[in-house]
Amino acid sequence: MKSAVVVFPGSNCDRDAYTTLRDVGLNPSYVWHGDSSLPDGLDVIVLPGGFSYGDYLRCGAMAARSPIMREVIAYATKGGHVIGICNGFQVLCETGLVPGTLMRNRHLKFNCHNTNLRVESNDSAFLSGYKKGQVVNFPVAHAEGNYFADADTLKRLNDNGQVALRYVDAAGKPSDEGNPNGAVENIAGITNEKKNVLGLMPHPERHADPELGGSDGRILFESVLKKFAA
Repeated sequence: MKSAVVVFPGSNCDRDAYTTLRDVGLNPSYVWHGDSSLPDGLDVIVLPGGFSYGDYLRCGAMAARSPIMREVIAYATKGGHVIGICNGFQVLCETGLVPGTLMRNRHLKFNCHNTNLRVESNDSAFLSGYKKGQVVNFPVAHAEGNYFADADTLKRLNDNGQVALRYVDAAGKPSDEGNPNGAVENIAGITNEKKNVLGLMPHPERHADPELGGSDGRILFESVLKKFAA
């Protein structure tokens, strides 16, 4: 198994992602944003969290136009598996690999705390290790995680089972109480139509070891490993 973590100027969760990929056996390497090619034989690419290019213009807008992203887009278009976490989700939206956009949190404050999430669809390599409807706990850390899409796009996401994760309260129900940023329909993560690209605001790599306060996120990376080891 081989994986890669793309590093942009301002990435700050690249090492967390690398460590988790390494620990589950996905043999990661780093890829620099200015590179013009990807390593051969990759099974999955991670776009990590952080503040790529200082979040200038819009979050993820400049990173989406970096040289390596041309290769990542081509890789995903051919069916390659890509995960975008937090800033990586913003980059995915800016490339058009997943629909919608991420706006400022509704309270205009930076979020940094644990969230409850409900697995809405486990029909992808990323979430196949979870049960549909299972409530898990991942941390969030963002100022612009307020997911928005128009009504037609939301209908398409729901009809196609592309809503991967929703924010929920302690009882496992979508509610304002459980929604940390005002995301439309409490959406925390989505896939593309082919379900080979996942974007999510919460950080599974920060809950991938009990010593970090939780290990629910590790299952996501183990699911990818099982997909390609099968």
